[in-house]
Amino acid sequence: MGSLFAELARQAPTNARREVDTYLREIPEFRAWETRPRAKAETMEHSLWLRRRTIELSPDNTELTDDDLGYIAAIGETRADAGMSSDSRQQVLQLHTMLMLRDIQEAAEKLRGSDVEELMQVMTWFAPQGDRGIVAYRQGFVTVLRRRLPYVKQVALLARSLLTGDPMAADLAAALDLELPRSCAVAVIRVPSSPMGDRDLDIEIEVLVKTHRVPAVWYPESGTRGGELIAVVPCADEATQLPSAPDAVTDFVGDFTEALGRPCAAGTATAPLDELPAALEQARRISRSAPLGKPSRRLRPSTMADVFVELAVAEAPFIDTWLHTVARSLESGPDLVTTLDAYYRHDMNRGSAAASLNIHPRTLDYRLRRVAELTGINPGSTHGIRTLSTVVTRRLSGTWA
Repeated sequence: MGSLFAELARQAPTNARREVDTYLREIPEFRAWETRPRAKAETMEHSLWLRRRTIELSPDNTELTDDDLGYIAAIGETRADAGMSSDSRQQVLQLHTMLMLRDIQEAAEKLRGSDVEELMQVMTWFAPQGDRGIVAYRQGFVTVLRRRLPYVKQVALLARSLLTGDPMAADLAAALDLELPRSCAVAVIRVPSSPMGDRDLDIEIEVLVKTHRVPAVWYPESGTRGGELIAVVPCADEATQLPSAPDAVTDFVGDFTEALGRPCAAGTATAPLDELPAALEQARRISRSAPLGKPSRRLRPSTMADVFVELAVAEAPFIDTWLHTVARSLESGPDLVTTLDAYYRHDMNRGSAAASLNIHPRTLDYRLRRVAELTGINPGSTHGIRTLSTVVTRRLSGTWA
């Protein structure tokens, strides 16, 4: 064994202890070791074993054996059985990789770079075998999650993994027999107030995800019975270029809102699989700007093309304040916001708009004249369309509530 490997072997116990101490300092869940010394000792044993196998196999670039990968998977199973969260699991993998690389760097610096060939040997081995070990660890972790978690929680975990870019998503999808496409649409359904308890909501979501076979997770809003249902819906690559929501998203949103039975708003954004975290942020902003709609299978999710003006207004408080002032001037009229909403949704066709409101076209004309009197803006003018349509959407979104 060369000098670099000898130095790594000599420092292995010290470096393993440093790794355990780092977990204790950086990961809150590991602080339970204070009352569970056996778990701390097992983690020390795992850390030391991983270093010794690196030293044994890397000089000849020998791969980890099936038994080695089985042992690593068992570590993942042990951690999952102990109740470790997915966030902590990811943090463990990151810290372990960083500390192993630090071990190698410090040993090389101590020897003043005299063993460049050995350094290249260990680094050449570490990258591919480290990847194999991480995959085995994740698979062990997922094995336990499948046994411990109800189906709806497994699906929720998959959704969270996809939306945060967690590599474990691939293992979870395989365990759930769900295929991950190259592109997806993120749908965010905003529910101001949930009509049912969490248990009933879990049942509704489970039926929904089993029917549509898409990952979805419910995020409750603190202190209320409302929240957001976020789904990751597979779509064709070309759908990322379309201005409207894919049909699969529209069907999913319609089924959920109909089952929910309460007004809600939905926003969606499409992106390649590796860009879903950014798509989530965009879909969430869209859902917060979209108007609340009645629970119906016909409720369509909004896209950026639908509410791009409102999204821009939300970033300019002085414009939003002015529009809010215009909205207040409509409060003294009879159903003027609802009337304008119908008028613009029907492309200013008086007959269609009046029919949707169940009123006579002349009544519609009276209300539109009343809007002009109260605001000084003609609803049928270019200025009226630009201003009043935005006022209506902002009002119906609940933003000013």
